[in-house]
Amino acid sequence: MKRKHKRLTFVAIAGVLIAIAAALVLTAFDENIVFFRTPTDIVQNKVKEDQRIRLGGLVEEESVEQGTDGVVNFRVTDTANTVPVYFQGILPDLFREGQGVVAEGKLMNGVFVADEVLAKHDENYMPPEVADAIKDAGQWKGEGQDMNQDNGESSL
Repeated sequence: MKRKHKRLTFVAIAGVLIAIAAALVLTAFDENIVFFRTPTDIVQNKVKEDQRIRLGGLVEEESVEQGTDGVVNFRVTDTANTVPVYFQGILPDLFREGQGVVAEGKLMNGVFVADEVLAKHDENYMPPEVADAIKDAGQWKGEGQDMNQDNGESSL
């Protein structure tokens, strides 16, 4: 085999190995990415069952039900649609009805099973989709009309 052919074979094998490594890295990222969704996304079937997501919105008034062994059932709304949430654990101190919340978990049989619940102290830190839905429904309680006064980004 000539030197030129050996070099070409080496470059081809190296290219294949780099492509395999890139595919493995992208697959690992895809499994660990957690997308933010609203109750409307879930109702419109934009979320697959058993897919890990973050659900954001407001805790619906009069929906919190404390169970035994730290089980809490409540509903999250974006004022257009509502999703029931099941959570077993200790809720944050700021968690209450009518307040912003982000729950991380999976959708199972139409119920969002959360393994982590984060409470927001006001609506100023909501994702734009949820804040826009709340404004459209006339339920906005934040200061001013512009939800994100910094540069149009939300910080979760």
